[in-house]
Amino acid sequence: MSSHNNHFTRLSAAGFLISLGIIYGDIGTSPLYVFTAIVGKDVINADLILGGISCIFWTLTLQTTLKYVVITLRADNKGEGGIFALFSLVRRRAKWLLIPAIVGGCALLADGIITPPITVSSAIEGLDILYPHLPTVYIVVIILTILFLIQRFGTALVGKGFGPIMFIWFTMMGVLGMTYIVKMPMIFKALNPYYAIHLLINDPNFFIVLGAVFLCTTGAEALYSDLGHCGRANIRVSWIYVKISLVLNYLGQGVWLLQHTGQTLVHQEAGHQVTINPFYHIMPEWFLIYGIGIATVAAVIASQALISGSFTLIAEAIRLNLWPKLKIVYPTDERGQLYVPSVNWLLWAGCLGVIAQFKHSENMEAAYGLSITIAMLSTTILVSRFLKAKNFPMYLIYIFLAVYITIEMAFLVSNMFKFLHGGWFTVTIGTVLFSVMWAWHTARKIRNRYVKFIEVSDYFPIIKELSEDETVPKYASQLVYLTSANFDSEIESKIIYSILQKQPKRADVYWLVHVNVMDEPHTREYDVKVLIPNKLIRIDFRLGFRVDQGVNILFRKVVEDLVKNGEVDITSQYKSLNRHRIVGDFRFIVLEKILSRSHNLSFYEKFIMNYYFLLKKGSLSEERSFGLDLSFVTVEKVPLMLSDPNTVELRRIKR
Repeated sequence: MSSHNNHFTRLSAAGFLISLGIIYGDIGTSPLYVFTAIVGKDVINADLILGGISCIFWTLTLQTTLKYVVITLRADNKGEGGIFALFSLVRRRAKWLLIPAIVGGCALLADGIITPPITVSSAIEGLDILYPHLPTVYIVVIILTILFLIQRFGTALVGKGFGPIMFIWFTMMGVLGMTYIVKMPMIFKALNPYYAIHLLINDPNFFIVLGAVFLCTTGAEALYSDLGHCGRANIRVSWIYVKISLVLNYLGQGVWLLQHTGQTLVHQEAGHQVTINPFYHIMPEWFLIYGIGIATVAAVIASQALISGSFTLIAEAIRLNLWPKLKIVYPTDERGQLYVPSVNWLLWAGCLGVIAQFKHSENMEAAYGLSITIAMLSTTILVSRFLKAKNFPMYLIYIFLAVYITIEMAFLVSNMFKFLHGGWFTVTIGTVLFSVMWAWHTARKIRNRYVKFIEVSDYFPIIKELSEDETVPKYASQLVYLTSANFDSEIESKIIYSILQKQPKRADVYWLVHVNVMDEPHTREYDVKVLIPNKLIRIDFRLGFRVDQGVNILFRKVVEDLVKNGEVDITSQYKSLNRHRIVGDFRFIVLEKILSRSHNLSFYEKFIMNYYFLLKKGSLSEERSFGLDLSFVTVEKVPLMLSDPNTVELRRIKR
């Protein structure tokens, strides 16, 4: 783990507060809507309430505490967590693990679209108690729009206050719960698993109840994703406090509901449906406006955590070649602080779409949860492979798989009941995202099939001769090519074609630059191989999947080091400039592959490649994504497939 992040990731009061602020927004705001979802339109009865609390408690214990806090947090990739960090740890073990990684990543991104509207709506709808006909939808839209507008400035400034606010939020929830628990201490018996089992066996709508219960653990994935920001020790300690506060609040809501046995939470008032939220009804009347204010800020913080998480996910997917290259901005020097403008506005549009479609939080509950169960199943599969890699006993891994696949499949099936009521929304978004990741990854494999590598040493004599041949006009003093050849003995045939044939390019020094994305998150290393002294040099960068690939700056830094060590001379060879020790010009050549002939491809491959080129149009160009200075770049179009003249049948007419 890098030292500059150690003061946060070691167990400390600062780390404890930061983890409260970053991690628990989603799971910490769930008491706002879980009980309204469990009770729904049913008549309140003791079996439902005691069984509901029991289900919540054991879901938080088995799913959040045991699976995520105890087991999954072990799977840290040099201090980083999240589904792609986990995938990077295990991807060498089996190729098919890419599928759960992509599915999980897409499900988390789909969740990032529905969480901000449901949490902010649930908080703001508390105002209905004080102002019954207030148009809360517009307030939600304004709050979310402001939230997306401030993303460009980075969250470091706002983030400083997140921890203390969330500490107030959790403390408030615990205290509110206690004020009702003291009225009916017997409510603690609801923690007995008997009541959960009794409810699930006897309630004809048990699947719908299970789908609602699942909402209490939806933020568990965030626990793992933010491992790099907070560290394992801080997450584990702060979770104890968070869990106690959550359970106390659920118990308090349970007492309030038991006091209203025989009633319903939904009733008609002045021609429109009103849903009573027990969360706000356990607050004293004088405190209500403060409670709503704190809940709204907590909901905004929860949304912020999800938006930041989405940016990190997309940035990792880009570096793992699973997503089209996009512009990434680093608003502050703080590690992990990044902003992806296109994703920001897509999320914003998605959130507004959710509000337009569902309007109120109780309608959004139907769309919520389905994608997260899919993400959790993906994590279960990847964690089991990680445990196997760490040589855990196989019987323990089988128990882990059996327990969690059973629990998560039960939640998945119960959430499937929501499909027609809104679950289709996140599934559709997730499917579109999956198609993008799958097409981008598959197209790259198809492209690589047509990349021909040749022995670079075969061309040493001719490259040396060309460099010294004064009859050929000089193209640039220093000529740089980006190569995808993994071995320094090889080079793409298209680079040699570009140097020798397309337009013979004479240069003093030819550079080959290769970027290798490592499975470790923060690696920054380079290796230099002099292929022809002072004529042909190859630089290999090894960059972690969380490191910005600004090749322009990295390359310049390496060249400076080589010049300082006397390993290369980059002074211009033009006599007039050489006399004054002026540095020669640099030129980058980027080879852009185009699909000229596609009859060698199957229908599926043609479709994938056409989809890929369509996505490429909307993505960042190769030269921009590597941070190259466009005034020093030449883009050459080369066909992906060349026809072999030997396969063409042609007959000459004899005269």
